[in-house]
Amino acid sequence: MDSFEINKILGAILGTCLALLALNIAAGALFTPEKPAKPGFEVAVIEQPSAGQKPAAAPEEPIEKLLASATLEKGETAAKKCTVCHTFAKGGPNRVGPNLYGVVGRPKASEAGFKYSAALTAKGGNWTIEDLNHFLLNPKGFIPGTAMSFAGLPRGSERADVIAYLNSLSDSPAPLPKAAAAPSDQKTQ
Repeated sequence: MDSFEINKILGAILGTCLALLALNIAAGALFTPEKPAKPGFEVAVIEQPSAGQKPAAAPEEPIEKLLASATLEKGETAAKKCTVCHTFAKGGPNRVGPNLYGVVGRPKASEAGFKYSAALTAKGGNWTIEDLNHFLLNPKGFIPGTAMSFAGLPRGSERADVIAYLNSLSDSPAPLPKAAAAPSDQKTQ
């Protein structure tokens, strides 16, 4: 190889390096980030009440009142997140959780072929509307030690929709409770 070929190769490498350097400088000029006036991130901290004060919780509407406006369509849609662990068909198989067909009014921990946690078995009684409401709000809070790892449904209207849907999944659905009329709603004569 003669010196002229070597000069062409070195010139091509040098030209490429100069082109990359020029692109780097141009990109740095175009896309320079603005420096904040105060370095760091602002962390929003929620003020906790002092030890003597308890936060005023919004009063929860009774489930009977929420059931009055519950719809089966919304309940079926909301219950889709439960299909990961449960089935809803009559005679359906158990999965991670038991089959939920006919659960309203059924004795707790009674689905055949499913091994329940000791905490749920010890709870006893039947699945009432009120029990389902509390369980769906916070399973581990209602039955400490339950194996159900679901976080719960915080919105009362969503729980009411799911309960109405679960109630409809039965050979003979139980009548849903009606909200008691408030004194201001009653007409005096």
